Amino acid sequence: MNRIYLDNAATTPLDSVVLEAMMPYLTTNFGNPSSIYSYGRESRLAIENARKFVAKTLNAHPAEIFFTSGGTESSNTAITAAVRDLGCKHIISSSIEHHATLHTVEHLHHTGEAALSYVKLLPNGHVDMEDLERLLAESSEKSLVTLMHANNEVGNMLDIFAVGELCKLYGAIFHSDTVQTVGHFPFDLRNTPVHFITGAGHKFHGPKGVGILYINENVKITPFVHGGSQERNMRAGTENLYGIVGFAKALELASADHEKDSAYIKSLKVYMMEQLKKHIKGVAFNGDPLGRSLYTVLSVSFPKTEKSEMILFNLDINNICASGGSACTSGADAGSHVIRAINNNPNQVTVRFSFSKHNTQQEIDAVVAKLQELI
Repeated sequence: MNRIYLDNAATTPLDSVVLEAMMPYLTTNFGNPSSIYSYGRESRLAIENARKFVAKTLNAHPAEIFFTSGGTESSNTAITAAVRDLGCKHIISSSIEHHATLHTVEHLHHTGEAALSYVKLLPNGHVDMEDLERLLAESSEKSLVTLMHANNEVGNMLDIFAVGELCKLYGAIFHSDTVQTVGHFPFDLRNTPVHFITGAGHKFHGPKGVGILYINENVKITPFVHGGSQERNMRAGTENLYGIVGFAKALELASADHEKDSAYIKSLKVYMMEQLKKHIKGVAFNGDPLGRSLYTVLSVSFPKTEKSEMILFNLDINNICASGGSACTSGADAGSHVIRAINNNPNQVTVRFSFSKHNTQQEIDAVVAKLQELI
């Protein structure tokens, strides 16, 4: 049996067109972008063209786009800068953020640099907007609100405009971890009330180890990494040249085919929900899968039995890749902090299936049939 890959929220296969765009910079055009001779200038040009393209696609200004090693570095940079440079002494976040955000805000709280509040969640996993407004209104200090655009485990999506408007009203800084949505949804950053957003190339068929941080032009922060003048003095270190070229190419492909791809991927998600409901007794779905939700992610809870407890292991043996909650913690299976926060039912076992344009209905049929056997 061929491998069935349904863990695209963890990472996606590199598109062959993206690899092709990267190849010259892995071979002949290897100049250091900081060197002044023509070899270096060609590399520098490639980076600046990528920046312009990314900015245009997200409707931002090129000066607002910074290339990083990925979403984790981008979120660390934004959150730390909001506290140290922008005077935010109170952080408002949620218990279901990615660890790149959670561990950063916990660290700043432990060092005594900022107070920390968690906004309440509604039973379906969405942020309680009334509670968010209460936290902002009651804060005597300037606040940083850091809430993800789409949850990587259950797929719930934030109303980024509503949150941004609330932040504006209370003079708060707004950072959104948009790693699951850049490359999957159109962005219009000129008309979105947000100060920082993040992206990672490997979530939309680009290379791993490259990402972006958008910093709104009205915000001035100091560098997080020191030792060079790269990225307009914002991030020292020789740029990941081929990664940056690959990121821009992957974003170009994702944007060009967005309508077709998103409709197709959403149809796979809905089809899998229907098939699971039809064939497996007691199956349940986490979050708001048919409402405000990521079309790429489906979080499924199965009744806990002796057989289903080993479900991920058995799927793996059968060449099916999925994850238990979040991929970032699957090595030491401590369970998922997201699932615990939204659906703390000890009699259920949760599996996240996440889709891409390469998946097929036949694959889903095969997985559902295998799940029937395993449960």
